Amino acid sequence: MKMMISISNRLMQKYMPDPYVLVIVLTFFVMGLAVFLTDSTPVQIVGYWGDGFWSLLTFSMQMIFIVVTGHVMASSPFFKKLLGNLAGTPNSPGQAIVLVTLVALIACWINWGFGLIIGALLAREIAKKVDGVDYRLLVASAYSGFIIWSGGLSSSVALTIATPGHFTENLIGVVPTSETLFSPFNLTIVIGLIILVPLINRFMMPPKDQAFIIDRDLLNDPNDMLAAVTEHNMDMTPADRLENSKVLSLLTGLLGLAFLGYYIAANGFAINLDIINFLFLFIGIILHKTPRLFLEAVAKSVKSATGIIIQFPFYAGLMGIVTASGLAGILSDSFIAISNEHTFHMLTLWSAGLVNFFVPSGGGQWAVQAPVMLEAAKSMGVSLPKTAMAVAWGDAWTNMIQPFYALPALAIAGLKAKDIMGYGLIIMLVTGIFISSVFYFL
Repeated sequence: MKMMISISNRLMQKYMPDPYVLVIVLTFFVMGLAVFLTDSTPVQIVGYWGDGFWSLLTFSMQMIFIVVTGHVMASSPFFKKLLGNLAGTPNSPGQAIVLVTLVALIACWINWGFGLIIGALLAREIAKKVDGVDYRLLVASAYSGFIIWSGGLSSSVALTIATPGHFTENLIGVVPTSETLFSPFNLTIVIGLIILVPLINRFMMPPKDQAFIIDRDLLNDPNDMLAAVTEHNMDMTPADRLENSKVLSLLTGLLGLAFLGYYIAANGFAINLDIINFLFLFIGIILHKTPRLFLEAVAKSVKSATGIIIQFPFYAGLMGIVTASGLAGILSDSFIAISNEHTFHMLTLWSAGLVNFFVPSGGGQWAVQAPVMLEAAKSMGVSLPKTAMAVAWGDAWTNMIQPFYALPALAIAGLKAKDIMGYGLIIMLVTGIFISSVFYFL
């Protein structure tokens, strides 16, 4: 296993390009696949790409909001103090690896954007305080918590099909989260990963003489938020007083929470992407105390979404090719053709893991695969909610070596994708066996 970890790290260091370069390479690769595997002409494929390029703007904004609001919450004084206290609890590198993994897993289950940021910030804080901890593995451990997100409260697929009017409602209806996120098979995966992933990361620790130790001076943030001018400053203008008003932020936050109370009273706990974003936005407003401090936190957090802003249109273009050319159907059908009622959900998981390399978006991938997989599930008479979650978990599973969503964490940590993806490959292989077993036996 130690040799496998070493080989995996060397491969990723040598062959993993920047994520932007990767999406460009994937674009031409998928175009080539579409030419050879479908009846589409090169001109048509270019048209599919261009037509799809801006097709995910709404979803992109939702994803950006998840990252931004998660970052804003994680950078609030309350959570920074909490992280500082947490970072002081490990007494050894092994304890540090396990702690950051557990925190990232639990936080990503609550909200994937929040979890990515919390994990990366905690990794930085721990690296400042714990001697001898391998920084690359520490950051990889923080990212490994992301594997749980599709089974958590911000799951794109589960929340989408729980929202009335979703695009597959005619096939699957409106599916409550009790049949997806809180179903026995999903909870089994979640609990299993919370136990398994920290053990994997702890086992991957290199010998002391091979550990990558970061210079702690590099972890000091020169752009830490400056304290706002206090309200006691006699030179403040009326506009300054509004910008630094704690009362205004508190009232705004309470207004948002009041709406959430109204929403829950009217709809129950019908959680969807907009409600998750709404909740984290207004909690962030309250935690940062004043409008100025909140806006400074937003300005810093938006930088973490840069990769998403640039790359999402390219992945939308990929989706345009994969969907309009019929390539997604061909890939999915190849798995369906060899499946039966016992293996269908496991093979759906694997097909989703493959498609995720071309469409690394839970919601976007669901848009591509849902029509094919749901129709096949109906014809076989197997569970439709479980089919949806198999697609969701397939997306989360292979994200361990798909750097798209690692970008915010890497920006905070100051590392490149190739620095952590070797560890991600081992996590993907081991957890893939476990998740596949659950879908097969349950």
